[in-house]
Amino acid sequence: MTRAAGLERLSDFLEGPGAAYSADRNTDRGLGNGPSTSMLSPYLRRRLITEAEVVAAADRAFGDGGAEKFVSEVFWRTYFKGHLETHPAAWTDFLAEVGHGHDLLAAEPGLRRIHESAIEGRAGIDGFDDWARELVETGWLHNHARMWFASIWIFTLRLPWALGAAFFMRHLVDGDPASNTLSWRWVAGLHTRGKHYVARAENIRRYTEGRFDPVGLDEYPDALDEPMPPREVALPQADPMPEGDVALLLHLDDLHPESLPLRGTKIVRIGGLIVHAQGASDRVKAADEAAMADALARATARFACPGAPVGNGWADGLPVVTAWAPVGPSATAMPDGCLRVRRAWDDAAWPKSTRGYSRLRSAIPALRGA
Repeated sequence: MTRAAGLERLSDFLEGPGAAYSADRNTDRGLGNGPSTSMLSPYLRRRLITEAEVVAAADRAFGDGGAEKFVSEVFWRTYFKGHLETHPAAWTDFLAEVGHGHDLLAAEPGLRRIHESAIEGRAGIDGFDDWARELVETGWLHNHARMWFASIWIFTLRLPWALGAAFFMRHLVDGDPASNTLSWRWVAGLHTRGKHYVARAENIRRYTEGRFDPVGLDEYPDALDEPMPPREVALPQADPMPEGDVALLLHLDDLHPESLPLRGTKIVRIGGLIVHAQGASDRVKAADEAAMADALARATARFACPGAPVGNGWADGLPVVTAWAPVGPSATAMPDGCLRVRRAWDDAAWPKSTRGYSRLRSAIPALRGA
């Protein structure tokens, strides 16, 4: 999991399946049959490569109008981050719902058996069981399969949505607090109240090219509801950067320090903070650690100073600057007193992500150069 691998993946996508992305992106051909999506999300999730450079590369490759659908999908990732940043209760509510879900499993043996069969790929539902095993074995699922899986989990198996989202976070190598949490909420009908996503057998047959044909799905469920939707809060301001010597703290939400707007600072020490998702699989932990090692190596070369995982006294009393850590585990673990810098991309897009996606989508032409 390195920046070089992410750039290679981007190049392969633009030279290969990228041209057919708009037509093919919803099709899940299965393992070993060639990707229909970019598979850049593990690198974007950690910002080994940035949204801005991916969008710029797509525009160069496909010209005006040729990359619209792909660019829109990149902005969905930005939208989710901005929305969670201005609705942080969606994250804390999710964590509370995970705890409540485990309480239900402890109290209800029948529900516990259904949950165990679901995460072990023994639910008896064609496709769903295959996706559960694929997720655990590879750390990856096609985006359409993620939607089908979440819908079946919530509406057919009647399992707590937050336990499904937590299952994804444990195993997805691109598991992102914002994209994952809000996508599950959207499927359930909580993100856009009353608008839920329903997995239908015909749709699964069509977009898996006949590989799966599930029966017994609940195709006419009601959306979930909640007493109080997460409240919108003002987007916090970034911190002014100090002048002179500073220590730079890297974290898993932004591992491209070379492009951070560190005006007037001189980086003389670098630390890497790794905070895995709760219960993260060994595969996810290995990806996190490889990504951090790559970022530390690049940063020490770029700034010509020592860098290592954080430990006691790592900053040696210097002011600590860091890329903005969006809502999630890294932000929660951030040491007190860190000065947070935010990228122009986020500053431009996040204020337009407070409601539905349409507002951000309409601003994409103006934001592409951010």
